[in-house]
Amino acid sequence: MCPKQESKTICRCADVTLDEVEAFIKDGYTNLTDIKRLSRAGMGQCQGKTCRNLLLQVLAKANQQKIEELEDASYRPPAITIPLGLLAEEEAE
Repeated sequence: MCPKQESKTICRCADVTLDEVEAFIKDGYTNLTDIKRLSRAGMGQCQGKTCRNLLLQVLAKANQQKIEELEDASYRPPAITIPLGLLAEEEAE
């Protein structure tokens, strides 16, 4: 008996797998913005630097399009941590 094969990870930050993305596509979600909102892929620490291209490849194949033809989703710069003391100093001034 073969062991169950695990799905490939598409987004490590949000722990989104290829199987999950393909299920969203099968349910009719065929653009990157929808997949991102439903799965949180591309919204983690790396802000899509790792998974954006993988997601576009999967969507292009499913939509029978070239990656360049797909609409990209919006991305925000990553949040950085700052010491709370820095905020307290600004408040005092």
